[in-house]
Amino acid sequence: KRALEIAAAGHHNILLHGPPGTGKTMLARALCGILPDLDHSEVLEVTHLHSLGSSGNSKIIVNRPFRSPHHTASTIAIIGGGPKPKPGEASLAHRGVLFLDELPEFSHHCLESLRQPLEDGSVSIARVRDSATYPADFILVATQNPCPCGYWGTTKPCVCTAASIAKYQKRVSGPILDRIDLHLPVHDVEHKKLLQK
Repeated sequence: KRALEIAAAGHHNILLHGPPGTGKTMLARALCGILPDLDHSEVLEVTHLHSLGSSGNSKIIVNRPFRSPHHTASTIAIIGGGPKPKPGEASLAHRGVLFLDELPEFSHHCLESLRQPLEDGSVSIARVRDSATYPADFILVATQNPCPCGYWGTTKPCVCTAASIAKYQKRVSGPILDRIDLHLPVHDVEHKKLLQK
């Protein structure tokens, strides 16, 4: 909780890594609740972006967006684009949170395309017929298991080989990890502690 407060206060990207069932996703979903409310200009900015999106939103958006694309999402879905360039998930998360659950499961190309928005807070899409630049100033919250099965280094048995663990941990490149300010291990909580008064 302390790490999320720091991330919210300083607009820091955060990576939560640990085994399944430790509350990584629950913590990520709680981040929007401790961010300050959107001011009037931000409400207009976010609503404008969402009106350009594929959903054709016509409602005024007053809450900070929380976008959670599936790991099978294409690069165009995350960054934006298409024949007539539209904003992707990175821009639809503008002024809010972009949540990437199981970060290493996203394609290498998709993760590398996030370098520009993480660095500049905007996305530039260049196509033959048209080009566009959309704002993408979001807090990235990502989660990662220690290995493909999720239980390496825990009390539960891990079924992964050393080679598969090494390959899994190398799927996220150094430049992307460098743009994530907080790396937080999330450990199992013993049942005894949960049941204490």
